[in-house]
Amino acid sequence: MERTAGALAQHAGELLRARRMTLAVAESCTGGGLGDAITDIAGSSEYFQGGLIAYSYEAKKRLLAVPRDLLAAKGAVSPEVVTTMAAGARRILQTDLALALSGIAGPGGGMPGKPVGLVYIALATPQGTAWRRHLCQGNRIENKRASVCAALEWLIEYLQEQRQRT
Repeated sequence: MERTAGALAQHAGELLRARRMTLAVAESCTGGGLGDAITDIAGSSEYFQGGLIAYSYEAKKRLLAVPRDLLAAKGAVSPEVVTTMAAGARRILQTDLALALSGIAGPGGGMPGKPVGLVYIALATPQGTAWRRHLCQGNRIENKRASVCAALEWLIEYLQEQRQRT
């Protein structure tokens, strides 16, 4: 399969539709790019409930109930924050699944232990919430696109595993 956001969103949509599952997203560094890729697919309203762009700390606190002390202790780009974002989106939008992303798109913002291109992705499911670390190697736009693709690839992987279990 071609690794473009459009092709991945199409495949994920087919799997979501076949499984009769719903999806929400919570985005930070991608600024709505994941939701955009998903809604580029005709008929996505059958499975996509919506998304939240929580770019600032304040938005993460107000929209997704990310605790202030967690943000202060771990920073927005952390497994703990991204899993809280995904769980919050799933709860708020009452979906089967939710994806969340938080990272450092660049060109600035990197620091020791958190380089430019670092993104954490979380997937909230009925079984719980998991996270993955992804490191992009491009410029700001390339990093955002690569993050969207990585999130969609994980969603496809999860849905294919679920299909094999039933």
